[in-house]
Amino acid sequence: MSLAPYVRILGRGPGRSRSLTLDEAQEAMTLMLRGDAAPEAVGALLMLLRMKGETPEEIAGFARAACAALPALPRSDLDWPSYAAGRTRGLPWFLLSARLVARAGHSVLMHGFNGSDGAVRAGLAPAEIATVTDPAECEQILGTHGIAYMPLETLSPQLFALLRLRDVLSLRSCVNTVCRMFNPGGAAASVQGVFHPSYRGLQTEAAQHLGLKRQTVIKGGGGEFERHVGKEIATFGLRNGASWQGVAPALCDETRRLDDGDTDPAHLAALWAGERDDAFATAIVTGTAALALETLGHSRAEDLAHSLWTGRHRARAA
Repeated sequence: MSLAPYVRILGRGPGRSRSLTLDEAQEAMTLMLRGDAAPEAVGALLMLLRMKGETPEEIAGFARAACAALPALPRSDLDWPSYAAGRTRGLPWFLLSARLVARAGHSVLMHGFNGSDGAVRAGLAPAEIATVTDPAECEQILGTHGIAYMPLETLSPQLFALLRLRDVLSLRSCVNTVCRMFNPGGAAASVQGVFHPSYRGLQTEAAQHLGLKRQTVIKGGGGEFERHVGKEIATFGLRNGASWQGVAPALCDETRRLDDGDTDPAHLAALWAGERDDAFATAIVTGTAALALETLGHSRAEDLAHSLWTGRHRARAA
């Protein structure tokens, strides 16, 4: 089957073109992931969507197709995508936040790709988050450690190839948003960061179409789900499937930037071990973890995050 009918829908011109329905978007992405679409048509469709602006139904349809093309993975409690390019973000302290959530007894599946920015991948080992490449390994690591990271290039090589078309087209496409939305572990809850605030509503509405129950989206450090604790931030998402908005207050009066020039990933391990005294970084870790724990349904999330941090060297909760 050709991708041409979907390109035609988007590109017929003023007064005649329209957005794709959710089902049409799912069918189009299925063709692209199977390799059944001409590369010229793939580029045309992605750029038409960029010019038009993608809709929640289109993102949801693409994400549904991406999930359907995956091998069966163990179900996780929390989906944590990481696809930002690192602008305005220093060390990825949020990796320790994710690890802290896992210590509360929740299974956390992280997945991602960050382009030329290697900070997240470099921080995984110091944060003691295992990188896994297949479903069996993922199940084992989630069962023993509660948290695992899957690189997009091994999780879905086809989706990865579409994401890397940015190198060819020199423009971001909606695939970056699809990667944040496609939830490979089928979690009922997801935390997502954005760089541009306009995507908060888009991702929330797409999540509703996908049947997600709980979601928190923030404009985070460099586009990651990482809380800037020196300022109040708006929170968007879902609670029990319904649209929700809130405000996360500033946790300190520190004016330090997230990108403070620190690039040594060993500092992640040092902070966790208690060998590094950094109140601002610690507040980022516990504050971000609290948002994730609240997303999972904990009512006293800030208190729990601090308790988990204090007792982080004890055995993980079952």
